[in-house]
Amino acid sequence: MDVTSTAGRLELIRFLVNWSFCEPSKLGYDPAIRFNWKYWCFTIDMVNSNGSMPAQTTYYLREIVVIAERVFGRHTRCFVVGEQPQSLDENSDNSGDILIKDAWPEVSGSAEDDMRDESKLLERVSNGLAGRSEFNGLYPKYINGGRMQIQNAHGDSVDETTRTVLGETVWAQLGDLPLRAHMRIAMSGVGEPLKTINSIYELVVVIYDVMRCHMGILKHCHILHRDISEANILVRRDDTGVHGMLIDFDHSIDITDEGYVKRTERTGTRPFMSINNLEGELTKRTALDDWEGIIYIFCWLGTFGWNRATQPSGSVSKMAITSWNDYDEMMNAEAKRTNIHSSDNFIGIAKRFNPNIPHISAFKKFVNGLRAVLIDDHDDPNMRGAIFDKNIISEESDTDDFLGEEYMARPDPFVERAAHWESISERLLAKLETYATICKRRISESGSRAPDP
Repeated sequence: MDVTSTAGRLELIRFLVNWSFCEPSKLGYDPAIRFNWKYWCFTIDMVNSNGSMPAQTTYYLREIVVIAERVFGRHTRCFVVGEQPQSLDENSDNSGDILIKDAWPEVSGSAEDDMRDESKLLERVSNGLAGRSEFNGLYPKYINGGRMQIQNAHGDSVDETTRTVLGETVWAQLGDLPLRAHMRIAMSGVGEPLKTINSIYELVVVIYDVMRCHMGILKHCHILHRDISEANILVRRDDTGVHGMLIDFDHSIDITDEGYVKRTERTGTRPFMSINNLEGELTKRTALDDWEGIIYIFCWLGTFGWNRATQPSGSVSKMAITSWNDYDEMMNAEAKRTNIHSSDNFIGIAKRFNPNIPHISAFKKFVNGLRAVLIDDHDDPNMRGAIFDKNIISEESDTDDFLGEEYMARPDPFVERAAHWESISERLLAKLETYATICKRRISESGSRAPDP
């Protein structure tokens, strides 16, 4: 826009006029978040989809725990809130135990047809685990929320999506831009980041709680999480000790939908994505993909630590594990296949675990034992290992006749194991429970948790 020219000045005037008539929603204004001058805090309005609640609930901001650091993407923000201003509610049981997640996830269509609606999935989890006290505190419980709505130029209420905000004319010019919807969900249960653990013992206990909850959700709600990562595991502490919490269900799927379970989309956090996920094959997604992610988390934290006190002191650039963060999905998957194929191969990863972390030697054996349950310990040889060699010579072929050699593809062990995911998952959970029991005893014997670093 060259304002020194007549055409440029005309363009500037046209821009300012259009700007002055633009709807507030297109300028980024969110009328559901306001500053309350009386109580000197922000308020956040929630539209309730729960028929037993009022049409709208207002919460009072206590703390911003996640800020949106990027202009593009899901633009996720998280707020700890209360049902009353903090000045009036300091001793309330609800003080600071409600979390509001505000994000712009990709959606597949209308709210009614969207299979990835996190609010619906979380509500289903909360209903499916209701009355099962063994899972209390291990997952966030849905309160209310869903897609936000705005009023268009005609005064109609419509879903707040990138399409409705930009308008049909601009949207048509943007081509393949993914459709995103503004989601706001209120849930009970607030935890701390995984980096607040104080020992390997606490890490194992937290992960056991998370996977116990994960398998409970799968069994009782038929929902597979699909995004096991360091960021989606929280730590809770109470009078009974340290616990884990599984959060973030916006990549979850309904396993009863066969078509959706076999979708080739890649989801998750790169270092913790399963090989099946990275390769984008049509192999059925199962709990084993998430169990594989748990092994990668253990390896990642064992190598790089979880806070400043447990970080390695030397260079990490030449470590084999750094390839797990490769942006080339196929190279990432190939590296992981090689690294976890056998105990001998796994040594290349485990030997670089940070020796300055207490009990790291025993931790190496534990992680390799968990890997063995997933990869090695199977009666069927086709289910063992991770390397997928498509050029295995058939035993029936005539190896003396070079031109007559017949080749057969060895079944991919990940595909073979997927058919037995339930029994393998049970063994993995039992193995993890055994070690978690030992770790709880070690924590108890220490008298109190280790001091914060």
